[in-house]
Amino acid sequence: MLNREELKDIIRGFEPEAEFPEGTQLLEVIVPAAKLYALTEKLKSDKRTAFDYLIDLTGVDFTTHFAVVYHLDSTEFRHMIVLKSLINDRENPQVDSLTALYATAEYFEREVFDMFGIRFNNHPNLKRFFLEDGYGYPLRKDFRDEVNIIER
Repeated sequence: MLNREELKDIIRGFEPEAEFPEGTQLLEVIVPAAKLYALTEKLKSDKRTAFDYLIDLTGVDFTTHFAVVYHLDSTEFRHMIVLKSLINDRENPQVDSLTALYATAEYFEREVFDMFGIRFNNHPNLKRFFLEDGYGYPLRKDFRDEVNIIER
């Protein structure tokens, strides 16, 4: 198993723009949305890291921007990371889909799309999972539903 510093060094080699916030329980890696897919592909395929398991992914609304957050695990080496990508475009938030790398991403991405409106480019079946088309995105901080009197 690689330690935190060894993982950072490998990731910096893959993506020099990667940022590593300090004081986190798990190693966190922040990359621009445009670099997310390429970095994840390397993290999965490289024999030193072998991040072969997408535990989960979610979205976060920070009012000024969105983030997508991925928890990746190596079942071989038992190391984990939290991979984050920031999306500044609130009108048309999008990031590349990871479904080609992890089959489980299909449903996680659909849920994030349904709740936050973040589009996942190249997703094989991006459609609402729980809610009707046109309803809005209830986990956005600016969400309002005047009919059911729901505000965030």
